[in-house]
Amino acid sequence: MRQGLVIGDIRVQEVIRGDGRVEYTVLEPDGAIHKVPDAYLRSLTAGTSRTYAYLLVDHLRWLVMECLDFPTITFADLERYMGAVGAEYPGPFGQPWRSDKKPYRQSTLEVAAACLKGFYVHLANRGVNTELGEALDRNRLPTTADRRRAFLGHTLTSMPANPIAPNGKVRRRHPKMLPEGAKQSLPGTLRWARDRMIVSWLGDGGFRVGELCGLHLVDLHLRKNADCGECREPHVHICHRETNTNRSRVKVKDAWEVNNGIVRGGTVRRASPGMIHTHFDYMTTQYPRQARHGMLLVQLQGPKAGDPLATAAVRSMLKHAGIRLKFDKVLPKEFRHTFTSEVLDAAKGNAMIAKEAGGWRSAAMVDEVYGHVDVHDPVFAAALERTWGL
Repeated sequence: MRQGLVIGDIRVQEVIRGDGRVEYTVLEPDGAIHKVPDAYLRSLTAGTSRTYAYLLVDHLRWLVMECLDFPTITFADLERYMGAVGAEYPGPFGQPWRSDKKPYRQSTLEVAAACLKGFYVHLANRGVNTELGEALDRNRLPTTADRRRAFLGHTLTSMPANPIAPNGKVRRRHPKMLPEGAKQSLPGTLRWARDRMIVSWLGDGGFRVGELCGLHLVDLHLRKNADCGECREPHVHICHRETNTNRSRVKVKDAWEVNNGIVRGGTVRRASPGMIHTHFDYMTTQYPRQARHGMLLVQLQGPKAGDPLATAAVRSMLKHAGIRLKFDKVLPKEFRHTFTSEVLDAAKGNAMIAKEAGGWRSAAMVDEVYGHVDVHDPVFAAALERTWGL
């Protein structure tokens, strides 16, 4: 075990298993494992376990403040809790269990609602507070979007519903893009071929930073007609691995396998000529021979030279490069937002093309977030001027 991150009297503890897997649990004030949330977190994947652990700690501290326990909490109490963590106004007595925290935003409220529903349904299945579990374990009629996303969607009769989830799902329709000229200017400020490759792959591939840092050399099929037979053009297989030593994980966990040293499956992403060029430059000039882990991105200096590169190092590199160019802080996700928007524009609004190019889970999400008219588009401006009679 590693030292936990203290949150009040209850804390989250990171646990490293013998096979390299990283899991998370919750410790009580005396340092003992909190058995109830621990049993629930063990049923989750590593990425979900980490997120839910911190959300559960917040909820457990609130239970202590309210003098409630798992057998006594009611549905009305959960509704009150969801209102408290999402409220902008803290109330006359403040928020003593999370006084240094900001209110949850829409997306965090949705995740918290899913976490609490799963937790209390898990308890109800073990005979604890079955009334609350029944109140949470509801279904709804499937929508047209549900049927489109599901395999054999025409056979759907019901979908799970969460009664404590916030109503009126809102997405930010204008995600933050890269600063003007950043994609072209950044490589010139970077010393290492590795960093120039990172900028190229983020910009031309639309990778999430966890996907990029989790790549292994065997995942790269950068020649035409690769042996995997899944794509004739140069491409990359994005594969979810729980045991990456740099803790990087893939968000979309498509099935994959390795047969005779050839990776098949995962999420396939096309590689541009620029990506192939920067990869060749990096591998022939800087990739260290002592790197035996087989991962693509490695640290080049310091006592950990040769170790896999963490996502925090990529974020730090981009931040400092942006400062040198007098931009705002440059974030990895801005490359992905810009890439998706540019592909959607080039495809004349075809969300399916943008979905496949960026590895999105659904075309509906691409259309909802990115499928809007650019207010600087000449066609848009001409339409307004004609309307205004200019």
